[in-house]
Amino acid sequence: MTWLEQYRAKRATAADAVLGVHSGERVYIGSGCAVPQALVDALTARAAELAGVEILQILTVGPAPYAARDMADSFRCNTFFVGDNVREAVQEGRADYVPAHLHQVPEMLRDGSLPLDHALVTLSPPDEHGFCSFGIEVGVTKPAALAAKRIVAEINRHMPRTLGDSFIHVSKIDAFVEVDRPLANWRSRELAPVERRIGHHVANLVEDGVCLQVGIGGIPAAVLDHLGDRRDLGVHTEMFSDGLQGLIESGVVNGERKNFHPGKVVTSFIMGGRELYDFVHDNAQIEFHPSEYVNNPFHIARNDRMVAVNGALQVDLSGQVCADSLGQTIWSGFGGQIDFMRGATMSRGGLAITALPATARDGAVSRLVPVLAEGAGVVATRADVHVVVTEHGVAPLRGRNLRERARALIGVADPRFREELERAAHARGLLGRAVRGFGAGPGANAG
Repeated sequence: MTWLEQYRAKRATAADAVLGVHSGERVYIGSGCAVPQALVDALTARAAELAGVEILQILTVGPAPYAARDMADSFRCNTFFVGDNVREAVQEGRADYVPAHLHQVPEMLRDGSLPLDHALVTLSPPDEHGFCSFGIEVGVTKPAALAAKRIVAEINRHMPRTLGDSFIHVSKIDAFVEVDRPLANWRSRELAPVERRIGHHVANLVEDGVCLQVGIGGIPAAVLDHLGDRRDLGVHTEMFSDGLQGLIESGVVNGERKNFHPGKVVTSFIMGGRELYDFVHDNAQIEFHPSEYVNNPFHIARNDRMVAVNGALQVDLSGQVCADSLGQTIWSGFGGQIDFMRGATMSRGGLAITALPATARDGAVSRLVPVLAEGAGVVATRADVHVVVTEHGVAPLRGRNLRERARALIGVADPRFREELERAAHARGLLGRAVRGFGAGPGANAG
């Protein structure tokens, strides 16, 4: 049979395509803005006849009906990253969270740690050779599809054909469901003044010719807003959104000084709107690869002068970073944060930046703390962070001892909390406590 004959023979309705899912099986759902929503809806419509089906996912945008309370007997979500559509279920114990570095997830799907029965994905229509593109979400979705016993694909004409290691042949897929619906959008919001100030400080650390990792959200968008006068920037990033498009189109991002994939923007998935999706369609400047490639710290480090910018929920006065939980309460996940921070630290001339607002809850609490909250996860260790940036400035940590780190971090805390932090640092011994045998003699100033 030709590829076209195979394709026609495997076409099905969404309801028929998910009949192969049975109780107790594990199903991967395509992630990001590429959720196969028709297949998700058809699967959850079978809730009454299913029990104990595990839904494995990363971050998904849009409805997650399988995580609803009334679905608990039929489906249990197991996620590598906790987004707002499953956060309540995770926090209430009706769903689960798997801590993992993103570059390691594909191997978990292949080596038996998390074997997959089914992968439900969204693809572009096949080209003249029978190859479909994973489009805007290659990252974990392509490895998951190749690892699954059965692949069911929504074929959506709105999915762009992206280039790189982003294709799968019709012959590999078990069922096709043709849909015609716009892809999910990740909508930008107006930047807050605090985010703009942080973006300004971070942008001042970005020199001409460096290679950037940028994400989505207010602070990354603010950083990009301040880079319009730079030259010859490169990009190697797990994901990006609309803010990067203008810098590529204007030539600020051209990759001419990159020594790994020169001239190319390397990524694994994008989240944005229709204009961005149209921009990446058949765009030879943008290469999509699975996350085990893009997020591999050794690959990241092959980019000289790699600058990684990541966020945090809390930073303690020694430089430890919590980014996935509020105390004992899981909030998000590891994602690719450590992949890129460690890749940047290994890069020749690289820089690992942690950027965060100095306060939370409308200024009521400091995000810079003497010690992390009880139960908080240490996503980045003291040794992983080069620089911490808040709206109040830049705290350099690389090569600094604990006393110097505490001083620098107190200096970028909100002024209302600095005295309190300094007292706590003294009490903890980071400032002002003499150590017997070293500087503890009469008249010594250990501070």
